[in-house]
Amino acid sequence: MTDLFTQLRWQDLLDITLIAGGVYWIIHLIRGTRAVQMLVGLVVLFLTYLSSQALELYTLNWVLDNFLSSILLVIVVLFQNDIRRGLTEVGRGSFLGAKEWAAYGPVLEEVTKAAVSLAGKRLGALIVLEREVGLNEYIEVGTRIDALVSKELLCSIFPPTSPIHDGAVVIQGGRLTAAGCFLPLTADPRVSKTLGTRHRAAIGLTEETDAVVVVVSEEEGTISLVREGRLMRDLDAGALRTVLQQLFTHEARWKRT
Repeated sequence: MTDLFTQLRWQDLLDITLIAGGVYWIIHLIRGTRAVQMLVGLVVLFLTYLSSQALELYTLNWVLDNFLSSILLVIVVLFQNDIRRGLTEVGRGSFLGAKEWAAYGPVLEEVTKAAVSLAGKRLGALIVLEREVGLNEYIEVGTRIDALVSKELLCSIFPPTSPIHDGAVVIQGGRLTAAGCFLPLTADPRVSKTLGTRHRAAIGLTEETDAVVVVVSEEEGTISLVREGRLMRDLDAGALRTVLQQLFTHEARWKRT
């Protein structure tokens, strides 16, 4: 065993380390998503293909051989959302210039107060907080505001009498940039049928970006937080405030050290 390690060049060790790191990163990226089930399905098909060769099942082997010959295209189609999210994760590395998130500090309290107030009045709301992935493509279809974030402003946007109550508000760099923005709905079949359009839109956006979305349900008067396609439901003011601070102010301090 010692001789084996002495024969390895530093390039070989680096190569093995990079491959192992890449495999770990992919597993971490798809963990808890539907990509896991699709990946298992592809593995089962590949094992079936090998078995059909060994058992001389020629017809089945021919079908699977033609299918697997286009495996790269199949992977791109099946895992397009995960591939896009993975490339986004690579692109948001600190070597490209991390965004200063300290400006979100006072904003988080205003968002929390507004969410609690809107939930108490059973007024539905979608509040999007941009992180490192830009949201300009969603802002373009909304109404530009560019104002300081306050509880009063947020609560004035979402009542049905407001002309811009439909859609989401987007907060960028500590400022309320736009309202009436429409978000992509999730296509994940595992999402509960009981969830409405607001929750589906929040999940859809966070599947494609690293944004954090606060959702207020007008039917139930509850507050949810969505990130990375995952939903945290029935949050009170304290829980919402704590999660937002963990996601923004704590990471801002980490980036400065």
